[in-house]
Amino acid sequence: MVSQTGSTRKETRPVSAFLQLFTWEEIRIHNGRGQGQEQWLVIDRKVYDVGKFSKRHPGGSRVISHYVGQDATDAFIAFHNDKSLVKRYLKSLLIGELAPDQPSSESNKDKALLEDFRELRCSVQKMGLLRPNCTFFFLILLHFLVLDVASWLMVWYFGISFVPFVVGVVFFTIAQIQMAFFQHDLGHCSVFRKPKWNRLLQIVVMNVLKGFPASWWNHLHNQHHAKPNCFRKDPDLNMHPLLFSLGKTLSVELGKKKKKFMPYNYQHKYFILLAPIAFLTFLQLYTFYFTIKRKKWLELFLIVAFNIRVCLMYIPLMGFNNFMIYYWLSRYLEFTWFIWVSQMNHIPMHIDYDTNKDWVSTQLHATCNVNQSLFNDWFTGHLNFQIEHHLFPTMPRHNYCKVAPLVKALCDKHGIEYKSKTLLTAFSDILHSLKESGEHWLEAYLHG
Repeated sequence: MVSQTGSTRKETRPVSAFLQLFTWEEIRIHNGRGQGQEQWLVIDRKVYDVGKFSKRHPGGSRVISHYVGQDATDAFIAFHNDKSLVKRYLKSLLIGELAPDQPSSESNKDKALLEDFRELRCSVQKMGLLRPNCTFFFLILLHFLVLDVASWLMVWYFGISFVPFVVGVVFFTIAQIQMAFFQHDLGHCSVFRKPKWNRLLQIVVMNVLKGFPASWWNHLHNQHHAKPNCFRKDPDLNMHPLLFSLGKTLSVELGKKKKKFMPYNYQHKYFILLAPIAFLTFLQLYTFYFTIKRKKWLELFLIVAFNIRVCLMYIPLMGFNNFMIYYWLSRYLEFTWFIWVSQMNHIPMHIDYDTNKDWVSTQLHATCNVNQSLFNDWFTGHLNFQIEHHLFPTMPRHNYCKVAPLVKALCDKHGIEYKSKTLLTAFSDILHSLKESGEHWLEAYLHG
């Protein structure tokens, strides 16, 4: 018998093997916004109350809250490699299961697509594509460490004349962006099989070698993967509407409300300069706010130590003024590189509010690929395989090219477009998309 009221449910919560049965309608209304603000979600037909646990969730409180009132089965599988460890946490959160007459997922989700994707995931596991290659990641680690040291040796040995200064900046920029890609791998637990080793090395790379908090990155990036291009759930869209107007739906909505924080009809022109400057400024300031507010004292100490170390390494060689130019020019180039690589797969794609689509549709509608080549793989940290990365976020990047034909076959079978383009086309599509969004905003602003 399916429970009908929240008050009865609280008094008769299941014990032992006697689990209460729920309908999807009941799950839907317990989305954290109703009376009592209970947060329920479904994993493999089991119903869990994650309201109190969300604040203790290792992946962050917000990422788990993005799925309350919904089926989270495929997201749960995608994010967690060590299922036995996670299920220990789940046991205490279990409050019931779906009634026998209820489907395993909501009616708006593509059941056939999900079934085929789950079969594909089983095949991926059997093929060993979720297992990391230690040699590959060691070479990645070695190459950016060599570049980082070379940037200092260049200035130390050749001085600060124009050529060694520029070469040093280039080496430092490349080392920092490749560190960013590597810590991204670590944040997804795709370098080591044990999550704790990934987390430990991520702190070393992100905090000690880059000077930014690893916990901040994980907090935001997990949300991005949970609901990519879903406004108010994907933090990568937080630049809307303060700096940019993104996507047709959001741009028209903004225009009709007669809101204008920036001249959005020119955003495709000021994106090139403003986006990296805004992100760099925000991150430098927010780093300290985030670590202090969340009492991440170890990370704060390591970040301060990074800044002291870099100053002590370079200022004696080039003086304070030259160091400021050297350091901030490198950071600007790094963030420019990062912005273009990270946004080429998302800004040109569909942007909207969360409509609770199935895992596969959600990821495919928000991502696209850039054609594979040795240069593209290196230049983007293998984020040219954004589709595969989003479908299998814990997969080591060296296996994306192996699973790509299988994903493409899945898309062909279900009539879903598998987008892949050249690197230059991907970059130009960012500007074209921003131009179109700006035009939609202007039309709605003037005539909506």
